[in-house]
Amino acid sequence: MSTVLTPRIPGDKSISHRALIVGAISEGLSTVEGLLFAEDPKSTLGCLRAMGCEAEWKGSLLHIQGHGLRGFHQPTQMLDAGNSGTTIRLLSGVLAGQRFPTVISGDESLRQRPMMRIVRPLVEMGASISASDGRPPLTIQPSPDLRSITYELPIPSAQVKSAVLLAGLYAEGTTRIIEIIRTRDHTERILGLSTKLIDGTHVTAIQGGTIRHGQRFVIPGDISSAVFFVAAALLTPGAEVILRNIGINPTRMRGIDILRSVGAAIDIQPEAEHAGEPIGTIVAQYSSLAGEIRLGRSDVIGMIDEIPIVAALAAAVGISFEVRGAAELRVKESDRISAMVDNLRALGVDVEEYDDGFAFGAGKRLQGGLVRSRGDHRIAMAFGVMDLTIKRLEIDDPNCVDISFPGFWKELEQFSRLHDP
Repeated sequence: MSTVLTPRIPGDKSISHRALIVGAISEGLSTVEGLLFAEDPKSTLGCLRAMGCEAEWKGSLLHIQGHGLRGFHQPTQMLDAGNSGTTIRLLSGVLAGQRFPTVISGDESLRQRPMMRIVRPLVEMGASISASDGRPPLTIQPSPDLRSITYELPIPSAQVKSAVLLAGLYAEGTTRIIEIIRTRDHTERILGLSTKLIDGTHVTAIQGGTIRHGQRFVIPGDISSAVFFVAAALLTPGAEVILRNIGINPTRMRGIDILRSVGAAIDIQPEAEHAGEPIGTIVAQYSSLAGEIRLGRSDVIGMIDEIPIVAALAAAVGISFEVRGAAELRVKESDRISAMVDNLRALGVDVEEYDDGFAFGAGKRLQGGLVRSRGDHRIAMAFGVMDLTIKRLEIDDPNCVDISFPGFWKELEQFSRLHDP
């Protein structure tokens, strides 16, 4: 008989950022239900408030009074994006269209992350942006009206795509984004945009000057957070996890598909749709996993945030793992390739490191030790789940999970009790 566990999954981080930004540049009142009130979305909200956005909590709903595309005023100091790459990249698209200068930066980790990927297309649109050696802080000067462009993404990036689409609202004419490999499409959905398949590429267009009106946003549970508890259930004999109101956007489901391919018992039950986002229930049960996991570039695009937990799970159950085409992992909140390799080696796993990934063979060889999270929430959570089977890990900075999942350790404790009844 299974023990049913029902962890509460916080709101989707990607959609939370976008709901805050779109609400702020709309006309009239928007309400946000289920907002992820963790450090990263707090950074976005803090930047918006610094430019005069009126946002007030009423019970569990955040009310945002939007004043249109150019309803902001010049902030009195530098905007602080904290640790959030989504905040600085998406807001840069909005700031490029304002009539006042701004400077936006973040913490030490964020100041090491590459920004030319958004600066180049925004400058092509007529924006005036300077970066510090290609990294934050970004100084954005007021420019004449932006011009529309057709831009083919040189690297698959939903953040770059979103920055250009948001800037497209301030441009004259129609701005088009071309993707060879489609990335997560939350910005398109929340803006009501359609994507067409043309000559094997995905083309999304946005019309400059489009007036948006306030609306109700319902934020589903974050699939990237939910996967940690799917993995916990797969590792816990007698466990069944039921995760309700989870976003099941097709561009975010590759991690679930990969786990199913090695025998994971996972059921997806679609139930509703809000603001274009499909929502459903995920049910996962303890499973005997077998086979191997081999991830290529197209897999990575669909599960960039899930790679640490999938790799940790593979090591915990003793199946072989390889990921290539994942150089983007080196410029996340930490160098996640290096972080995973160093920590797995410290636990006794023979790992081979590549410029764009890492790999290890089958077999359990795990020992206890210190996990150095490097302040990265995904690394800390991945090894926290892994410790369900090891029980001898110490994570150096467990509180870094608050970036995306306050309360993670309390929810994970349910599974620990099943391992130590």
